[in-house]
Amino acid sequence: MTQNFDAITLGAELSQLNPRKYKILLVVSEVYRQQLWMYENESKRIDDRIVSINQPHIRPIVRGKAGKPVEFGAKISVSCFDNYVFLDHLSWDNFNESGDFQAQIEAYKSFTGYYPDSVHVDKIYRTRVNRAWCKERGIRISGSPLGRPPKNVSPETKKQAQDDEKFRSIIEGKFGQAKRRYSLNNIMSKLSSTSETSIAITFLVINLSRLLQQVYCLFMSLFYYLAKFGLNSEHCIISANI
Repeated sequence: MTQNFDAITLGAELSQLNPRKYKILLVVSEVYRQQLWMYENESKRIDDRIVSINQPHIRPIVRGKAGKPVEFGAKISVSCFDNYVFLDHLSWDNFNESGDFQAQIEAYKSFTGYYPDSVHVDKIYRTRVNRAWCKERGIRISGSPLGRPPKNVSPETKKQAQDDEKFRSIIEGKFGQAKRRYSLNNIMSKLSSTSETSIAITFLVINLSRLLQQVYCLFMSLFYYLAKFGLNSEHCIISANI
């Protein structure tokens, strides 16, 4: 007759596990606890639900998009001005982007010394609190006002709305550039820290690419000017002491 003994009975100790296996053991134990809780409480959701054993920091984020109602991965909030992109908020948990709005505007003021004349944001940012905050500081926020839309809209208002939407499309283009050209949509890092670093480096490279483009345009403009109008060699002596 064969007797079955578990590993603990046979003298196994958790200290014998390497760090990776010990982490997986803890994750599996937490997954079991979550599943048991949902079964006993007849619930389909639980806070901080683990959906990946190898990447327990990943959370399911309900987005409500067509064809992809739930997304997995980090959620980021970014701002853009002068075609430079700034990563303002990165989290593996779901959050409301509108809560970052005022901090992003204050960061712009801290960087430039003044508030922007206008901000062009998605609908989720256009809350009553953010609208009132912008009004107090003389900042025009894009989008239609709250309430029932007016029946008669002036041509100037329509043109302003079109220009605002075109201007806001810049940040959408930056996301597309980051995903298609710089593999933001294909982060292969396993750890949360390395994934966050990869995301931050992606936006850093985008900004460096923008800076290189500006330097190249400046160089070509200078080259064209010198080629067209000529250069007096007497005023082009460079002295350096090494």
